[in-house]
Amino acid sequence: MSEKKIIPGASVPVHIGIIMDGNGRWAQKRNQNRTQGHLEGLKTAKRIVKAAGDMGIRYLTLYVFSTENWKRTAEEVGFIMGLVKRYLIEEMDFYRQNRIRIRHTGDPGGLPPDIVRELRQACDDTRDFQGLQVILALNYGGRDEIRRAVQRIVREGPGEITVTEDLIRSCLDNPDIPDPDLIIRTAGELRTSNFLLWEAAYSEYYISDILWPDWTEAELQAAVLDFQSRERRFGAVPGIQGRINHE
Repeated sequence: MSEKKIIPGASVPVHIGIIMDGNGRWAQKRNQNRTQGHLEGLKTAKRIVKAAGDMGIRYLTLYVFSTENWKRTAEEVGFIMGLVKRYLIEEMDFYRQNRIRIRHTGDPGGLPPDIVRELRQACDDTRDFQGLQVILALNYGGRDEIRRAVQRIVREGPGEITVTEDLIRSCLDNPDIPDPDLIIRTAGELRTSNFLLWEAAYSEYYISDILWPDWTEAELQAAVLDFQSRERRFGAVPGIQGRINHE
């Protein structure tokens, strides 16, 4: 691991999305049940949330549970939902101490009622916190988010509608949150896995071979340092670089 540190103020990503992959493989390598991997993954998530806040990152979207993850066994799904509920209930002091705001992206309609209740409570209780905003992608799929955005447009009312990118964006789950500058995927996989399909059009990607439960602040620093070394052009040519407004 390089000893280099991130360069303060030099293109630190405003918004990072993380596809947290490798919990099951981490457990299997240790001859443990897959659920133990998810438990360790939860501990890692808390560690990385704290590190991201300390680095000055403003938004962190964590891919917690996708619309496709319902295909897993009832035991594994139930365990993950229990971990989510535990995280929402037991970590309030952590949110308060670090001024972390909790938000949600995804379809709440498909979640168990107790999870929806705790999720809304955590979002409400942290609404005014001014630190890092952690967006939990829970029962989330990029295609599903776009589908639900189109449904919202249709519900706007009768008559002809001019569909623009701005209109679609305004109907996404969190239209005020800037697009992710950097998307990290752990465990060496090379798929987008239906994560932030609309928002990631110009995101930089960073692939790590390290399984999610083994991630530390050092891995996050390495990803940010790699991001800082890149030139982002947004379709322009060098010297006429495009720019995304994060204000």
